[in-house]
Amino acid sequence: MKYLKIHTLEKGQWYDKDYILLHAAFQILVDFVEKERPAETIDWQHDELHRHAWSEISQLYHWWKEERPSRHDPLDDVTGPSLEELFGSEENVLVFPEREKYPEYYAAMDKSRELEDEWHEEDQRNLHRLIDIRPFLWT
Repeated sequence: MKYLKIHTLEKGQWYDKDYILLHAAFQILVDFVEKERPAETIDWQHDELHRHAWSEISQLYHWWKEERPSRHDPLDDVTGPSLEELFGSEENVLVFPEREKYPEYYAAMDKSRELEDEWHEEDQRNLHRLIDIRPFLWT
């Protein structure tokens, strides 16, 4: 029986299934490129379909291994409210401190939300690209 070890997910953490699906699909691509070494065993110049598939495989592999991990959340660059300010005196009740007190934090939070939407769309596009070349993931 074959197991898929997803190296980009931490053991013991909870992940939603849509997130696991993305990481599992790209782990399969990484395993294909790194373990099966298709660049050495397949004639990717055979025809236009193969050339296109290899181009997609190479670009998607690079995106997953290099570009996607280098994403930077602007919230990492600012200091926001303390936990006491966020939760106030009541446990499990989230309080939003005044925007005037933390303008950089709220600006970074807005930018972070925008980037999250962009990154979600980018993930979707690239997952679709990977699915489109699925028939070429064999050696």
